[in-house]
Amino acid sequence: MTSHVKTHKFLQFFRFLCLIIHFVSGLLQSFIYPHVNRRTQRYMAKKWAQRFLRILNIKLHYHGSLPSDDQARVILAANHISWLDVIAILAIYPVRFVAKSEILDWPIIGKLSANAGTIFVAREKRNDTLRVNQFLSEILIAGDRIAIFPEGTTSDGTHLLHFHASLLQFAVASKGLVYPVAIHYRDAMNQPTTLTAYVDVSITQSLQLILQQPSCHVELTFLTPLQGEEKNRRELARLTEHAISHQLALPVVRKGPEKSSDLPSESQ
Repeated sequence: MTSHVKTHKFLQFFRFLCLIIHFVSGLLQSFIYPHVNRRTQRYMAKKWAQRFLRILNIKLHYHGSLPSDDQARVILAANHISWLDVIAILAIYPVRFVAKSEILDWPIIGKLSANAGTIFVAREKRNDTLRVNQFLSEILIAGDRIAIFPEGTTSDGTHLLHFHASLLQFAVASKGLVYPVAIHYRDAMNQPTTLTAYVDVSITQSLQLILQQPSCHVELTFLTPLQGEEKNRRELARLTEHAISHQLALPVVRKGPEKSSDLPSESQ
């Protein structure tokens, strides 16, 4: 069920203005972001994301045990519903994200994301997956924390999409610790909602739908971590997919076999 109560237009406009100011502030901060230490970067990202959610009156809830600050080689693998997923994760546990290269073309957001250390992958170029996996292994070993969305796109939250194994190769190669993260949205009446889903709408339309809501809730559940070194990438993808599907009690929709890539075989 989805609430049909809408925010007054004046409040929608006020929130929008606050968001514009907040984005500009974030863009300015992002220029100094690469020049401060990792601890300061994480603090900046967390505070910016928390403020973003407050502007939209989005209530953030999380369950489970977060990785400790000194935990090495942490990878978050989450289901993907909305661009808000990124903000919600940053507000709890700042990480570097892997994202599609098209985001670079988004006004303000593209530049902000690039300056904040997002790793972009060109999905139409098969060999780019190999390049990105090698880079992810390097920065994970060097101390960065990484978040990926193995579905490769967004769903409306009523089901999960098949988790692709290609971008989990770095978790195996670097002996990473993969935390499945289940994401779920509810409306102001505490009912499941699809209004936050970034599916078949533009980023502008999606933002407008969210601004119209009096409030909503986003819930993140951090599940038992999986050792990357003990699995191959396909096993890791299936186990992560199952953990999140079970937590959310949602079916997995498979749209055909996973495409081949230029990654090494499972035995390598």
